[in-house]
Amino acid sequence: MVPEEKLDRIVDRFQYLEAKMNDVSGAGEIAELAREYAGLKPVVDQIAAYRQLLSDMAEAQEMLSDPEMKALAEEELPSLKARLPGMEKALQIALLPKDAADVRPAMIEIRPGTGGEEAALFAGDLLRMYQRYCEARGWKFEIVEESQTELGGIKEVVAHVTGENVFARLKYESGVHRVQRVPETESGGRIHTSAATVAVLPEAQEVDIQIDPNDLRIDTMRSSGAGGQHVNTTDSAVRITHLPSGIVVTSSEKSQHRNREIAMQVLRARLYDAERQKAHDERSAARKGQVGSGDRSERIRTYNFPQGRLTDHRIGLTIYKLDQVMQGDLDEVIDALTADAQAALMAEMGT
Repeated sequence: MVPEEKLDRIVDRFQYLEAKMNDVSGAGEIAELAREYAGLKPVVDQIAAYRQLLSDMAEAQEMLSDPEMKALAEEELPSLKARLPGMEKALQIALLPKDAADVRPAMIEIRPGTGGEEAALFAGDLLRMYQRYCEARGWKFEIVEESQTELGGIKEVVAHVTGENVFARLKYESGVHRVQRVPETESGGRIHTSAATVAVLPEAQEVDIQIDPNDLRIDTMRSSGAGGQHVNTTDSAVRITHLPSGIVVTSSEKSQHRNREIAMQVLRARLYDAERQKAHDERSAARKGQVGSGDRSERIRTYNFPQGRLTDHRIGLTIYKLDQVMQGDLDEVIDALTADAQAALMAEMGT
């Protein structure tokens, strides 16, 4: 089990932060202390619960030697001991190294893959699935860039999601999502297979990614839309090319200033993600048994509509509640992916 000295150090650090936040006055320093404090609080709460259980067990053990209390102790002790393994596992999970990006907002990018118009329609279904999931959790879901097909499918969409632990919950959604169903565009009733790609990127701040203005080519252009009143007649759309990486981002809202802001936000997220991916690949070179490889081209999930079946190929999870999933009920899948990742990390650390 975890050495008591390590638990003491964590509690001491937490108490130091608690006292320090009452002494500092700078907003930046307070924010930095508050982030560390918020990250440690669930761990400290788990330590307190674990220690309380140990204390209750020790007290019950002592009561066995008291004739008047022995019967009560014999009744309580088995249930206390039965709780110990679960409490120890919960503490081990709480002590696992945290991904610093877990608490950040996220950018979600969805694009159709193979399958033509049906893939674009499925990309739209995924967009609505994530919108509903975010709404159910009380998160803010803002579409910052969207391009549609004539039949209402999605050519490309970028959304910004803010809330508590957004990236922690959504990060396993990155990859290729495959759908098997009879498309609306199919008159013969045949089942087709198509796909859409999802990328979930942690939001990056300017302090995370320093971008040299000389590395950017910024073009303005006329926005394109579905036609008619949707066509923007001013040159407000912005396309930013990051020359060193070749990354190109666009935004076509009505305000050119807002478009530049959105495009820079997306560019920072992509560059930050590229840095994280490089570090991930270096750390993972010799690892096995992870949840996915992190490769955006990896097929991660299949949505089989005729059978109402969803299968996540990374962990071998199959559930027959596809209708609920498409309505945003994703917690069962995300919880299973999170648990698998935690188990892999615990095994790697030998805990």
